[in-house]
Amino acid sequence: MPSFSERLEAAIKAKKTPVLVGLDPRYDLLPDEFKSIGCSCCNGTQHETGDYVNPEKVATAFGQFCYRIIDIVAPLVPAVKPQMAFFEQYGSMGMFALENVIQYARRKGLLVILDGKRNDIGSTAEAYADGLLGANSSVWGGDALTVSPYLGDDSIEPFAQVARERDAGIFVLVKTSNKGGAMLQDLVVDGKPVYHHVAGYVESRNASDFAPNGYGSIGAVVGATWPEQLAELRHSMPHTWFLVPGYGSQGGSAHDVAGAFDANGLGALVNNSRGIIFAHKTGPFADKFDRWEDAVLAATEDMIARLAADTPAGNLRLR
Repeated sequence: MPSFSERLEAAIKAKKTPVLVGLDPRYDLLPDEFKSIGCSCCNGTQHETGDYVNPEKVATAFGQFCYRIIDIVAPLVPAVKPQMAFFEQYGSMGMFALENVIQYARRKGLLVILDGKRNDIGSTAEAYADGLLGANSSVWGGDALTVSPYLGDDSIEPFAQVARERDAGIFVLVKTSNKGGAMLQDLVVDGKPVYHHVAGYVESRNASDFAPNGYGSIGAVVGATWPEQLAELRHSMPHTWFLVPGYGSQGGSAHDVAGAFDANGLGALVNNSRGIIFAHKTGPFADKFDRWEDAVLAATEDMIARLAADTPAGNLRLR
């Protein structure tokens, strides 16, 4: 199997866009047809949250909702990113739904990036990596996984090792999109912010082990909400794929993420979760369509067009 870096490049070029759709199902934002699945007492008409509904039925609703999202976006984007927490909160049935969503996305030809922000030391990190990483060689079948660096390089190494062995990838949290991340990430140590130290570690791993496209399989999470740092890190991490959260609902725009790309429009995936999957309720497409699916499609196509117009990702259309 080609490396994760090579498969990611091929998928982005095939769809001519770096849009990544986050699968973050929330009961209160589901279309009514899925709320009714989750609640047997009132068909979803009275409960705005999942606090009073059947976890098994909510998990079923989440799965069916995500299948529909995948059907809409699969012809348009290279990858999806299931947020594991939204499934895990509903117990074993939620995890069963997540497994089915991963498999369904794979059948539709999408890369699957698991957003679990996992990490630990020693054998625990090895167990996480073994279970989550590897499209055809792990229980969960993730093409890639988000990983926290807080425990240090020896905690990242098990994930990097398994990723190498199974042609998978990891995305290490470097400069996250939330404002509170600055509390630790911007602390100055030995003359530079902590996030620069993490970035240097990630880039050093890729600089000695990268695919013909110039990028390694150890990526970095860098938020769209920090456009100056994003461009700065692109310059200092030329061999590193970026996963860029913060577009849309968190305030990031296409202009903000322009610095994430190389001149060819490669080097980054830009994530949009709520702004796409709940476009019928939030953002500029809310209440503009009779069918919620049409809002999802419009939001996806709008993001693709904005990135093509305002970032080097537009060069992907010239190939």
